[in-house]
Amino acid sequence: MTKKLIIIFAFIFSLQGFSQKEYLGDGPYSQLIIRGVMLINGDGSPPRGPMDIVVENNKIVDMQIVGYPGVKINEKKRPILKKGGKELDANGMYLLPGFIDMHGHIGGEAQGANPEYVFKLWMSHGVTTVRQPSGRNAIELKRQSAENKIVAPRIFEYTGFGSGSKKPITTVKQAKEWVRVNAENGADGIKFFGAEPEIMAAAIEENKKLGLRSTAHHAQLSVARWNVLHSARAGMTSMEHWYGLPEALFNDRTIQNYPLDYNYQNEQHRFEEAGKLWRQAAKPYSDHWNKVMDELLSLDFTLDPTFNIYEASRDLQRARRAEWHEDYTLPSLWKFYEPSKISHGSYWHYWGTEQEVEWKENFKLWMTFVNEYKNRGGRVTVGTDSGFIYQLYGFAYARELELLREAGFHPLEVIRAATLNGAEALGWDHKIGSVQIGKLADFVIVEENPLVNLKVLYGTGAIKLTKDNEVVRVGGVKYTIKDGIVYDAKRLLADVKRMVDKEKVKTNWKLKQPGIKD
Repeated sequence: MTKKLIIIFAFIFSLQGFSQKEYLGDGPYSQLIIRGVMLINGDGSPPRGPMDIVVENNKIVDMQIVGYPGVKINEKKRPILKKGGKELDANGMYLLPGFIDMHGHIGGEAQGANPEYVFKLWMSHGVTTVRQPSGRNAIELKRQSAENKIVAPRIFEYTGFGSGSKKPITTVKQAKEWVRVNAENGADGIKFFGAEPEIMAAAIEENKKLGLRSTAHHAQLSVARWNVLHSARAGMTSMEHWYGLPEALFNDRTIQNYPLDYNYQNEQHRFEEAGKLWRQAAKPYSDHWNKVMDELLSLDFTLDPTFNIYEASRDLQRARRAEWHEDYTLPSLWKFYEPSKISHGSYWHYWGTEQEVEWKENFKLWMTFVNEYKNRGGRVTVGTDSGFIYQLYGFAYARELELLREAGFHPLEVIRAATLNGAEALGWDHKIGSVQIGKLADFVIVEENPLVNLKVLYGTGAIKLTKDNEVVRVGGVKYTIKDGIVYDAKRLLADVKRMVDKEKVKTNWKLKQPGIKD
């Protein structure tokens, strides 16, 4: 009987997939007027509204304040809808610039996450631009997204240094040649993990000559000789995570205090000892701490911390049991997250209280540096690195915003990190990142005020008690607008749930606790 039901459900799902016309959003329109929003811009300015925003041919052409809070709008003062134009009633809603994820991998075979699944999770959470720092070859996906032939954020491709090369890069000449070919292939930049110092210097210099940008995950295998300061001095424009930064802050050592039985290939070793790194660095506000920060600031260096991807290290249960996993995490992705000696980031060989306590302190010291960097005028962006360590695409973006808030950012500073700062780091702030006349029509529209509660940006929304003592869910992005095309964000999220449900039926899957029998 069970097998028959599975076959019937699978048949129904296949018919649904066949019969449903592919949803590519609504528009673009010759004219789009978004009516009556409260604008939360990405430039640090306070909210204002009600406002009408007029878009023509994917460009913002007019922004008009049309009234006052609590006062009926004078319709005669509103921008006029032209023939063939479209009005979007967003009265009382909040509009922000499209979000930018500066560290987004477009799924992978190990996770079983295909691009459509990943893209719809991002777009349903207001992410309209993504920088992919290595991973799936995204040049063709980048083209399709630019032409709006697929539902996907705008893609910036930062190729992993050396990828595609037939042999290891061991000379300066090879490094420069690879950089030139990478640019010719249409990449927007390079992501480094580390290499011999002379190769790093040559590759970064050549990349800079070509006008491209760069970033790095300063992996432990190379960081003893090349840390964040070396990269910034050589011309690198940003860094991922935090590796290489504590090492630049060392006072009384040059190498991390590795246990003598440490093995980098054992990921519990790697992540457990990484959780002790910030305590080995110079103390906050000390002379050396300030000196390193000041130099990075003088070099206009960007920090992309990706706090969320390490959060399970300080609270494993919280990350494992996040409420969205049941409905939106693919069975294959869940399996990838579970403890493993093979899967990257599945380092829960025996993770416990001692490891979490160390990581809690690690976060405090790390957040102190990032917040002060922002306070002194440094650029901090929002990146997620989802698809690992129980962090799900889209949902992790909202969590990263919350963690910046925890670090000490004002909510308006959080939004600026998510929008204008990311645009500046990409060299696209003349086109995206804030809502200004002449910029592209990338927006996020939500019914609740995200400054009051960032949780309303989760696809699952926030829990709220009404005046009638009723528990309700509020929020979730209402509309994501990219290139002037309006996407129903909740519809995109429903598409994701259907994908996940289909895979559950196919694999007869249900969430299980390790070591606990039904």
